Amino acid sequence: MTATISLPPPLEDRPPSSSASSALRLSLAPAGSAPALLDGAWWPRSRDLGAELPALTAVLDPLWGRITRVTVNPVHWPVVPREVPVTGHVVKVGWFRAEQDPHELMLLSYRVGRWNLLVVPPQTTPASAAWLMAAASDPLGTSTASRLIAEAARLRTVAETDRAVEEVWASEGGHQARDVAARPRGM
Repeated sequence: MTATISLPPPLEDRPPSSSASSALRLSLAPAGSAPALLDGAWWPRSRDLGAELPALTAVLDPLWGRITRVTVNPVHWPVVPREVPVTGHVVKVGWFRAEQDPHELMLLSYRVGRWNLLVVPPQTTPASAAWLMAAASDPLGTSTASRLIAEAARLRTVAETDRAVEEVWASEGGHQARDVAARPRGM
């Protein structure tokens, strides 16, 4: 069982134009489950770490203890700030190019420990994101973040190919054409 957290900010904290689209998109492995390679997935709305981290830490601080440090691989983050102010404290941000999976975010809490989240690319379709979030939250998961991203791309390609084949089949008459071809001549 996975826990999916999608919390909009309280109404009084929302800007007037804000809607449910500002809800945090986060899926976590169940508490107390066996350690897996990933502890869940986060689907940010942009690649702006300074804008995205405060909402993430606001949800995770009460669950995991105060998040004090975050590390990323800078491949997919255009700007990696050294610090990000969040509610009540500052989170230090670091980066590792070779040592860290480019699709992973590592969070550290002095009190509780370390967590690894798959970062679902912001432009991902909802169907692919749902699959990725469920796979990354699986307590029995053995895939890395990059392997999950590659598998989601493969599944998307297979689905697109299947749709294209069906469209060609339908445009050529679909099952009606097959029925006509199966009839004996002269009928």
